[in-house]
Amino acid sequence: MTRLTLHVVAIDDAVPGIRTLTLARADGAALPSFTPGSHVVIEYAGGANAYSLTGESATPSEYVVSVLECPAGRGGSRWIHRELSLGDTVVVHPPRSAFAPVLRARRHLLIAAGIGITPMVSHLRSARRWGRDILLLYIFRDGRGAYVDEIRTLTENASFFTARAAFLAELTATLAAQPFGTHAYLCGPSQFIDDVVAVATELGWPRGRIHIEHFGGELAPGDPFEVELSSDGSIFAVESGVSLLESLTANGYVIPNLCRQGVCGECRVPVRGGVVLHRDLYLTDDERRDSMMACVSRGSGRVELDL
Repeated sequence: MTRLTLHVVAIDDAVPGIRTLTLARADGAALPSFTPGSHVVIEYAGGANAYSLTGESATPSEYVVSVLECPAGRGGSRWIHRELSLGDTVVVHPPRSAFAPVLRARRHLLIAAGIGITPMVSHLRSARRWGRDILLLYIFRDGRGAYVDEIRTLTENASFFTARAAFLAELTATLAAQPFGTHAYLCGPSQFIDDVVAVATELGWPRGRIHIEHFGGELAPGDPFEVELSSDGSIFAVESGVSLLESLTANGYVIPNLCRQGVCGECRVPVRGGVVLHRDLYLTDDERRDSMMACVSRGSGRVELDL
């Protein structure tokens, strides 16, 4: 995959704790278009993180991302907030999407918390361009709402909340009132997503109409499973809370890796058999038939790898 070298042409720190970057080519030439809900992976010393694109998706001249500072994170947000400056260059992987709007949906219901609003912004832009029926519920800490003014220019069908009780009341009523054929899109912290899914499930929503975008790295530990390697027949366990990548490395196998979040594609391994629980944001449905991302995806029972 060809990486892009882009320049930081604007920095916006208007929302406390959130830094918005505008990235462009040195010559201002057009960048690859992207599907609404797409992200880019930005490399930094020692790793890479994925960030949702919030700008225009059709033949853009710039990419816009917003990054929440996470002092206890892997280091990418600290680098962006504390070290990156106007005019600096960054290495960016081309856009990919695992959170695109379902075109056949009768209505698109967007539900976001905090920085989870970022993939929703491009959904709103697309809905306005194509005249799609869309509704947004957005909860955030008082004074920490990102894109609030821009959202108001993109749609009249947005509700904003800073109180959990008010949000939950509106969430329940909204989920209960949606016409058949509505698809819901959720992004935010894991507990937030679990709570929304629980309410939707209680109201009879089928799982196939609920689409989730997790924050990078926020994944449950998962159940233990076994790995069998076709090359030498070795079998070993991957314990709960330990990734396949970590287990392979501990057993002496060298697997290229970079982001450890299931977004960059570096640690893709071939699968010969078994049930894989895919958690990545990189592989297509076709690619998942015979591959998995070792950093985040897990198996059920035993998985045979073609290694």
